[in-house]
Amino acid sequence: MNSTWYVTFEVRQRGLLLKQRSPRETKTFATEAEAKLFARAKLDEGLAVFAGTINPRLPRRVIPASCIADWLAEGQDGTGSPGTPDDD
Repeated sequence: MNSTWYVTFEVRQRGLLLKQRSPRETKTFATEAEAKLFARAKLDEGLAVFAGTINPRLPRRVIPASCIADWLAEGQDGTGSPGTPDDD
């Protein structure tokens, strides 16, 4: 399986930590649809989520946490936007 999408999400902290940190975990997916399903589940849990394509996939996409809801809505009504390509 060739993974082309990733979803990164915060991991809930357990116990007491001496230093504040924001641990994250990343999962990879073969399709955007699979990535969206997983991202929606994590977002529904109240976790911070961001996603994107894995290099060297073109066009590259990075979906910051502030745009996840819009990305999840893309294509649901048949009028989804093309996304946010990386302008390197």
